[in-house]
Amino acid sequence: MIGRIAGRIEYKAMDHVLIDVRGVGYVVYCTDRVLATLPGAGEAAALYTDLLVREDLLQLFGFPTLVEKEWFRLLMGVQGIGAKASLAILGALGADGVSRAIALEDWNSIKVAKGVGPKTAQRVVIELKDKAPSVMAMSGGAPTVADDVIEDVIEAPQKPAPKRKLARANASAQPEALSALGNLGYAPGEAAGAVAQAAGDDPDADTATLIRAALKLLAPAN
Repeated sequence: MIGRIAGRIEYKAMDHVLIDVRGVGYVVYCTDRVLATLPGAGEAAALYTDLLVREDLLQLFGFPTLVEKEWFRLLMGVQGIGAKASLAILGALGADGVSRAIALEDWNSIKVAKGVGPKTAQRVVIELKDKAPSVMAMSGGAPTVADDVIEDVIEAPQKPAPKRKLARANASAQPEALSALGNLGYAPGEAAGAVAQAAGDDPDADTATLIRAALKLLAPAN
């Protein structure tokens, strides 16, 4: 299993990128959203990957975070959802959007993805709603960038800029808020729904802000 790719981008196509890793080129299929965030040819890049193995086909799919990779894996397990539809859902909503939609049982957001009808969108929510808390509790940070890890390709690793550190800190807010609500006795499902809604209202919220907002949303039910 190839779980991660780190190397130099050779080229980007409409639905995939070719990454050279010490002389070996890997074709990695990605969503439009992910491709737009990747640097240009000759630049370093790193992606978490999932290898799809079929009798007559091997395909590698790339994701910027473990959360997105996990949602791809779970979506692939839903009847009627293949790799193409899974990428379409992630491309339309992003990992955080998928987390919020499924936690809030918002199948209308899921059906926005190309090729996903209402019945399939409802099936996605029904089958995966119990998975949302555990996926949201995963670290949402991006993988260590390639220029930090390929010593024989990049001459000198650069220290992360303050903005990158802030982004990683924000990425941990949802898992930490979920954990805090769980410690307060809230069920995983209701905690995930409240955190997802709070994060949707304020995507840049830190942990404390998310906890306060989620508690306000949960208060009427108490």
